[in-house]
Amino acid sequence: MFDHFVVSVVVVPPLAVLVAALVAGRLAPALAARVLTWSAVVVAVAGTANLLVFALHAVAELPAVARLMGWSDRIVRADVAEVPWVSWVCVPLLAAVVATVGWTHRRHRRDLRAGRSFPRPDGDVLLVDDAAVTAFAVPGRPGWVVVTRGMRDALTDPQYAALLAHERAHLDGAHHRLVRLAELAGAAHPALRWVSAQVGFLVERAADERAAAEVGDRRLVARAVGQAALVAAGRPGLGRTPSVLHAAAG
Repeated sequence: MFDHFVVSVVVVPPLAVLVAALVAGRLAPALAARVLTWSAVVVAVAGTANLLVFALHAVAELPAVARLMGWSDRIVRADVAEVPWVSWVCVPLLAAVVATVGWTHRRHRRDLRAGRSFPRPDGDVLLVDDAAVTAFAVPGRPGWVVVTRGMRDALTDPQYAALLAHERAHLDGAHHRLVRLAELAGAAHPALRWVSAQVGFLVERAADERAAAEVGDRRLVARAVGQAALVAAGRPGLGRTPSVLHAAAG
């Protein structure tokens, strides 16, 4: 049982992520983000399932629980006799996974509600009369882009068009879902936390490439995003800016 624990919970997850990262490194950013995300999800689900099985072993060692489940507590104890602590260690580990994943899920739901608290515009862009310098995509059917007056005034017309193309690319690619899944996977296993950061980086690259294809100028997109970040540095952000949505600057 100890070997099973080490292989399934400790060894396989980082190895699987390493293989997925090597494969993703040869792909376009949009596809790489999906490969990494779904690889992490599969590993997280498998690892959590193994923790659940080990935790059930521990609980089944209790005679009352074993009778309730129709198991023999003596057989279960004999199965883990060599390393009895493994199954019991998995109980708090599983509880920590459930708590961390639940907290991450609630954070994403809270920030999504915060983004949707802005009124839906007639088109797909909502210009907010606020001096803060920020813009972000709000997922929905259809989604829309929130831009503050401070951000609009900081950009030239071509840069503004490039920024909107970038944010619309996030909406079209459903990047918020990939980021959410990657962060949930990272919450389920420490070895997967790198994936959530990498997926965030990849979806930004994918949005840049999509925007560059739309406006026909890669340098213009880079200047627009860079200008937004530069102007926003040290400036107060919009009070309701959701942290998990794709903000051009905060």
